[in-house]
Amino acid sequence: MALEIERKFLVLDDSYKHEAFSKSRIQQGYICSERGRTVRVRIKEERAYLTIKGPSQNDGLSRYEFEQEIPLDDARQLLQLCEPGIIDKTRWLVRSGRHTFEVDEFFGDNEGLVVAEVELANEDEPYEKPHFIGIEVTGDRRYYNSQLRSHPFTTWQD
Repeated sequence: MALEIERKFLVLDDSYKHEAFSKSRIQQGYICSERGRTVRVRIKEERAYLTIKGPSQNDGLSRYEFEQEIPLDDARQLLQLCEPGIIDKTRWLVRSGRHTFEVDEFFGDNEGLVVAEVELANEDEPYEKPHFIGIEVTGDRRYYNSQLRSHPFTTWQD
């Protein structure tokens, strides 16, 4: 069983762009985005993936994840079957100590939102926070991509 353990943070500024060693454009849609289970189709540059995630555990820190690469043409067709609201973002990869932070800069209905995630081997694993990391939002469902699809950042009230 593949267990995804990650922490999620808001990003304070765009200095991550100068520190990134990689960036890629991502479009993703959700065939199913019910609480406790999601089925996602993702196109990342010229590669595509089908991902199934189970319910969050430990206040959103971990959950089961299955991911399989699929043909790009199949992914394009599957995106047509997805629930309304495609996520469009650029992912920047930034090293910090022994870890890599994935910084997602959102576009479209989620314009202005930038979040960073770090994947861990276990829930207590120490990590070095880069200087651009702000408050932790791990477990806050509003920041789940599946939620941003139906409740985009640009519609949030302060």
